[in-house]
Amino acid sequence: MEFATNGMEKAMQIQINTGSGIHGGEGLIDKAEAEITAVFERFSEHLTRVEAHLTDQNGNKGGPDDKQCVLEARPTGQQPVAVTHRAETIEEAIRGAAESMAHLLDSRFGKLHHAKGGASIRHMASE
Repeated sequence: MEFATNGMEKAMQIQINTGSGIHGGEGLIDKAEAEITAVFERFSEHLTRVEAHLTDQNGNKGGPDDKQCVLEARPTGQQPVAVTHRAETIEEAIRGAAESMAHLLDSRFGKLHHAKGGASIRHMASE
């Protein structure tokens, strides 16, 4: 999936990769893309690509926290960064990894948006 950022020609690509133990087809892919898009939209001008690798660590055996999502984000002109999150369901693993990556990107790029939706002090013009 690709989407343009603020009408510009640049686009952030989202790629979802699933392991053999992950079932869900297009519905799962669509949900994963929607979650990732929602979380990373505010970073889209700084990212060229986000990849999600979804795996089932225990296969048919099941077990606690056996679903894993590894997210890799590729900031423009910088080295890629990655986070891993394990959870009981693949949806929870995706959400957890997306939140972890958002925290990492907030630290890397600075707070792009104030928690209440306004611009941060770093982006205000000096008088």
